[in-house]
Amino acid sequence: MTGRAYHLGVSYARGERAALCALLDETGPGAPTLCEGWRTVDLAAHLVLRERRPDAAAGVMGGPLAGYTQRVQRGLIARTPYPKLVDEFRNGPPSLSVFRIPGVDERANLVEFFVHHEDVRRAADSWEPRDLAVEMTEQLWQRLRSARFVLRKAPVGVELVRDDLPANHGHQRVRITAKAKTPVVTVIGSPAELTLWALGRTSAARVRFEGSKADVSKLARWHR
Repeated sequence: MTGRAYHLGVSYARGERAALCALLDETGPGAPTLCEGWRTVDLAAHLVLRERRPDAAAGVMGGPLAGYTQRVQRGLIARTPYPKLVDEFRNGPPSLSVFRIPGVDERANLVEFFVHHEDVRRAADSWEPRDLAVEMTEQLWQRLRSARFVLRKAPVGVELVRDDLPANHGHQRVRITAKAKTPVVTVIGSPAELTLWALGRTSAARVRFEGSKADVSKLARWHR
């Protein structure tokens, strides 16, 4: 299932890019996002920097280069009109970018673009979850295995369980052990909602928890 989108000639990363650009056009530069301290102009600059400034992209996830990344991002905002930022993101990475290598766009960008699309959608009032294609849902589920890295320092064990398939589909199809430890908290939701929760959008992700009240609270405090 993981490769099905490639065989069908469908790129969900490209679809999310186009949909996110349309939403950024609609909202303008000052709309809120779920990224703390960021408006839509900050998000647009981040997306452009990630693909077009590899010298600065290394600090996107923090670390010693984070300050440099922030300065480059502020510079992009200062000298680039918002519509141009959105158009640069819409046009994709430059020809020599690693993201132009066949297959890399889908593998590296689907989750990134999906989450940032929801960062804008869910920061507005009266949002509802989207009805995603089955193939895209499966790709999000496969990529959730990388949540082991994000949740490796969780104070309790974490099991991710999808609720959009019956349990008889098999253990591997519906459950991912993100942190093997006891006691365990089970986080339940669709692959899309579990993706958002795992990547820190805890207040906007529609998930539910199974575990002791103390353990659920401990996980929530840590992940927040």
